[in-house]
Amino acid sequence: MNSSGPLVVVGDLLLDEDIEGDATRLAPDAPVPVVEAATRRSRPGGAGLAAALAARYGGEVVLITALGRDAASDTARRALRDRVALAELPLDGTLPVKTRVLAAGRPVVRIDRGGGTPGAPGSGVLAALASARAVLVADYGRGTADVLRTALASAAPRVPLVWDPHPRGGPPVPGARLVTPNASEATALCAVVGSSLRAHAGRGADLAGRWAAGSVCVTLGERGALLTRPGSAPVLVPPPYRASGDPCGAGDCFAAAVACALADGALPEEAVVRAVAEAAAFVNAGGAGNPGLWEPAGPGDAGPPPSSDAFELARRVHARGGTVVATGGCFDLLHAGHVGLLENAGRIGDCLIVCVNSDASLTRLKGPGRPLNPLADRMRVLGALGSVDAVVSFEEDTPVRLLEALRPDVWVKGGDYAADDLPEAEVLRKWDGQAVVLPYLDGRSTTSLADRAARAAAER
Repeated sequence: MNSSGPLVVVGDLLLDEDIEGDATRLAPDAPVPVVEAATRRSRPGGAGLAAALAARYGGEVVLITALGRDAASDTARRALRDRVALAELPLDGTLPVKTRVLAAGRPVVRIDRGGGTPGAPGSGVLAALASARAVLVADYGRGTADVLRTALASAAPRVPLVWDPHPRGGPPVPGARLVTPNASEATALCAVVGSSLRAHAGRGADLAGRWAAGSVCVTLGERGALLTRPGSAPVLVPPPYRASGDPCGAGDCFAAAVACALADGALPEEAVVRAVAEAAAFVNAGGAGNPGLWEPAGPGDAGPPPSSDAFELARRVHARGGTVVATGGCFDLLHAGHVGLLENAGRIGDCLIVCVNSDASLTRLKGPGRPLNPLADRMRVLGALGSVDAVVSFEEDTPVRLLEALRPDVWVKGGDYAADDLPEAEVLRKWDGQAVVLPYLDGRSTTSLADRAARAAAER
């Protein structure tokens, strides 16, 4: 295995275009909405999106794809420049363009145009594939994987090869390390019927045997992913939290993340866990339509910081006129008082963002011996609650600077306070926000729980 080569993405490049606006009336000549277009954005899709995402996770990425001399091909080249290296196949025709028309963030119609036939690979393309430390095939059924099938079959025994299939494409080459169909693709490719986990597992095992693949991982959207092998029990990997953004491109994100993990030496189970988490964060941040995805990355930047989901969520909710609610605390030992407060806070608006003291901030606030649980654990537990939409940490003694960035409409505290006396109330007034106090269960606190645990240990 070549441990120092690039991750090579092989597949069909598309140009995705979003036209966004508002629809407040129907057309006079047909019962269809009239969209007043406000913005128009284009970006690489298909294998181009997968390659760009893989590059954000770190390491060199080479994209082998078919490009022509048309305007759409030139647009895609410019967008991918400085992100990935291109090894081009000739394209007889034009690059496919998929245009989504969205009203208030929701798709109204999609228009597809263009297309062509990939030509034979040259020596540069074959050399790039031979140098790979791992390969991701992002097959969109438009012929790129077909013209490289012999070279891909030679690569499969040497390096981890991930194949993201398409019902219109050919089967994966034998020996693929992991194949990643989504639930509808697996259903279209396999005769097993039903939508239960047992049915998904049966399809995955059947396809793994048919394709002579190491594993098949069926992605299930908000339910996570199901890793299957012939003759072995399936492994269900649920997402770390409920994602509430645009799922467009989530499959490409999953495939890119799992390929990067395998390239780094991860086991398939570890790779799937990482990929499910990356896909959830990708959806929460707005999916393929997130403009920040195509902003230039700084030196060594492998993607947005972990807290960026909270800011993107707040931006999206505000953009559609919704109410952003935030609350904060240490949450060192999550107890019934916390859960009740968060459930009540979540009912106030359209999303709930929890601001959590960092470990250093908590120690300054509570003293030596705290935190009892590190920040990563506290954030993970909070993110698992159904009432919580995003979790973000802050280093200071108070969340004032964080609130100035999030600009929530409502700030919630639990307990015996006067809302106007809260230290956060003053900063919220800058944007006409409101601080409120909610009832809190008496007798529940992290300190009392810790004291009871210490007494019980001493008595034993």
